[in-house]
Amino acid sequence: MSDVIGESAGVIWKFLAENGESSVSKIATETGLGKNDLQRAIGWLAREEKVQIIAKGRTETLLLL
Repeated sequence: MSDVIGESAGVIWKFLAENGESSVSKIATETGLGKNDLQRAIGWLAREEKVQIIAKGRTETLLLL
């Protein structure tokens, strides 16, 4: 399971590096990651202090630190 989470985190990191600040829904749509894998990977990246999560109303946006 941790392999899948790590790979998903890498996909998100690469997407943000190439596209900049993005909403979680856009990341999901553009990368094709499933909801569970996406959320786990975001948690992994946040724990490692690789991303910042910004809540704008009902939208969550991620950006690399």
